[in-house]
Amino acid sequence: MEPYADAVVEAAHGVIIALDVTAGAKRSSFPAGYNEWRKSIRCQVAAPAVGGKANRAIIDLLAETFNVPRADVGIVAGHTSSSKTVTIAGLSKSSVIASLNAAGA
Repeated sequence: MEPYADAVVEAAHGVIIALDVTAGAKRSSFPAGYNEWRKSIRCQVAAPAVGGKANRAIIDLLAETFNVPRADVGIVAGHTSSSKTVTIAGLSKSSVIASLNAAGA
């Protein structure tokens, strides 16, 4: 099976991605691996998990990775958890997986 495929779901207006986030990391990195048990993509951000800083850093990092505007990226679940569900508008599952494979290589 394609790496990352279980963590990405096609939605009506884009994709939904399951993330396993580490805040306060030495450097920001996405994708930073795959958690097979949780079926989620690892994401590391240098920002601390205080006052929404890590969530804003995640949105910035995903927007940059997929070359989409920040407004197209949103956290839909897990605002205060390390397990997050994010949505990205305007992308297909196949394009997201291709981008993840290229970035993770």
